[in-house]
Parts: sequence; C-alpha cells; structure tokens
Amino acid sequence: MIVKNPTREQFESVVSSGKTLVDFWAGWCGPCRAQTPIVEKLEEETDVNLVSVNVDEDGELAEMFRVASIPTLILYENGEKIKKFVGFTSLAELKAAFGIQ
Repeated sequence: MIVKNPTREQFESVVSSGKTLVDFWAGWCGPCRAQTPIVEKLEEETDVNLVSVNVDEDGELAEMFRVASIPTLILYENGEKIKKFVGFTSLAELKAAFGIQ
C-alpha cells in the first residue's frame, strides 16, 4: 500500500501496524528522484507499506520528524520507529533494516 501526503490520522493509522517506510522527499531533489524507484521496489517486492511525504506540500510532518535533509527514510514496525536513514539508501540496506532477505 502506498499513501501519499497523508493526514496526521492517516499517517498514524498506517504506521501503527506492520512494516512501514516513510519517505520524505521533494521533486527538485536529485537524490530523492534516484531513491523513489528503490522505495517503490521495496513496496512491490515485500509486505512493507510506503508513506510518501513531499516536504514542499506537507512541511508539517517534516517538521514533526525534524527532517532537515532529504531524502530521509524512517522505518516503522508496528508503530515503533526502528531506524532513520538520511541520504540515498540502497534496497539491500532497507531490506536488512527490516530483516527482509
């Protein structure tokens, strides 16, 4: 499941159960454009939910999570934040962080 620019309620609902990757990005960001196919592949190949937050359109969530650089990826499992990546992150690193092979 992919949720784009969620409300706070949608965000909390999605991250509360299962594995979720929150992707903070912007259209003008080159590394973000390179990261997008990787997070989409993770969502396609696994049971990981994807929350996509365009920081230019939804700065509130970015501020709430103190996102200062993009891309920033935050991994949740059953509502608990397990890891945060800042900068380009490979598919292998994301899978490893979730314990997926």
